[in-house]
Amino acid sequence: MRTSMTFGILAAALMTTTSAHALDQVKFGTNWLAQAEHGGYYQAVADGTYEKYGLDVEIIQGGPQAANRSLLLAGKIDFFMAGNMLQPLNALAQDIPVIEVAAIFQKDPQVIIAHPDQGLEKFEDLATLPTIFMGKDGFASYFQWMKSAYEGFKDEQYKPYTFNPGPFLADKQSAQQGYITSEPFAIEEVGGIKPKLFLLADAGFETYSTMIEGRKDFVMENKDLTQRFVDATIEGWYNYLYGDNAAANELIKKDNPEITDAQITFSIDTMKSFGLVESGEALEQGIGCMTDEKQKGFYDTMVTAGVVEAGFDITDVYTTEFVCKGVGMDLKG
Repeated sequence: MRTSMTFGILAAALMTTTSAHALDQVKFGTNWLAQAEHGGYYQAVADGTYEKYGLDVEIIQGGPQAANRSLLLAGKIDFFMAGNMLQPLNALAQDIPVIEVAAIFQKDPQVIIAHPDQGLEKFEDLATLPTIFMGKDGFASYFQWMKSAYEGFKDEQYKPYTFNPGPFLADKQSAQQGYITSEPFAIEEVGGIKPKLFLLADAGFETYSTMIEGRKDFVMENKDLTQRFVDATIEGWYNYLYGDNAAANELIKKDNPEITDAQITFSIDTMKSFGLVESGEALEQGIGCMTDEKQKGFYDTMVTAGVVEAGFDITDVYTTEFVCKGVGMDLKG
């Protein structure tokens, strides 16, 4: 009996060891401090979805001092959370071999925030303001699109945004950039006003965002692993938005102790109400979906605005191979 029991214990231990070694190690880098906008990734760690897909995923938090995209290019991490499509389009122009394999956000969260009761009802009304606080990257990208797509916007409106809402709050005839899931919450908390929000995506700046990016050689050589990571992440997002996300939020707060439950709740509600994750093709074909038509439309718009150069084969910088398969849609309930 003792011999049999000993053999059983050894066999169980061996199975556990083999199972642990069978998990593929994946390092995933985010592009900012942990927040609800990263929730699906943390969810897939917390609830075992990555493990179910044979993956042991380590999330490497981004932030002001992080260089996660550089780590991707150096082969130190396997996947990176890219911003919007301008980043890979610029990489294409510089022969940087990256490729986008999924678009978790169908809409870019970038928003222009204005004061209420200033007669601003439509996006083009923002052109009447004397001041719009923007970062230099915003001025070089979406503001050039704003000038191209709408009449009245001019360079003189630009003032540098220092990631402090104080100047905006002090000037009712101003607007400022922000992420719709973040800055409006801070403005309500600090300024005591409910600002007017103008989401660029709803005004025609139709880029995918919060994408899963990999090195092209890695993705092509590891298609099975890439598919499993994409599928597990998509399931993580459905579970985060519609299931029990308490454990994921605890992991987020562990990585970023400054974030509050109120901010997380605001961000989740905003992602849902503005269709950041679920809108367009994602409603019918699942979270993460990308299409050639939308990619080409955004590229053509940016060429017209003078933001990117014409003549590139943009299919070199993204692939629809791993998405639009309806994965995880049953989890929505």
